[in-house]
Amino acid sequence: MDVASVGAAFGLSAAAGLNAWLPLFAGALLARLNVVELAEPFDELTSTTAIVILGVLTVLDFVGDKVPAVDHVLHAVGTVIAPVSGAALFAGQAGVDTDVPTLVSVLLGAGTAESVHAGRAAVRPLSTATTGGFGNPVLSLIEDAGSALLVLVAFVLPVLALLLVIGLLVFFFLGWRRLRRRRAGPRAA
Repeated sequence: MDVASVGAAFGLSAAAGLNAWLPLFAGALLARLNVVELAEPFDELTSTTAIVILGVLTVLDFVGDKVPAVDHVLHAVGTVIAPVSGAALFAGQAGVDTDVPTLVSVLLGAGTAESVHAGRAAVRPLSTATTGGFGNPVLSLIEDAGSALLVLVAFVLPVLALLLVIGLLVFFFLGWRRLRRRRAGPRAA
């Protein structure tokens, strides 16, 4: 098993949890430019039509996620799109140089993307409540930058990408736990 490919696969699927379209677009474009390789049938994303569609969806998501109300609709849609994107990215990357079965790759990619998406979705209402929605575009930019960074690190330093994914999941888990404790209030003696 190639640890670098698995690290890259986890990095890409986590990036899809932050922004479902950006890693697909970047991966397809980089594969088209022969910078990276995608396993079959995911190499079909490198067609001109697929790249144009992914590019348009990336731009629409980037802009739409900065608009109040539209961002909530996109997050709801992202609950389905993020795991599909994560599964495709994980399987497309892990299928190149590893012996990880496709079904396992799909499940790991979908689970990673959905876990990150769920963490991100848990933070957004808190931002809306504390800033009246004005902080959401800033939070969206941070998510987009995080997704782009994870894509870059996944291809350049894949083992670091794996460590970043673990850190991100731990961060979301600890934040979720803290929020649950606050909502539960002080325990009765």
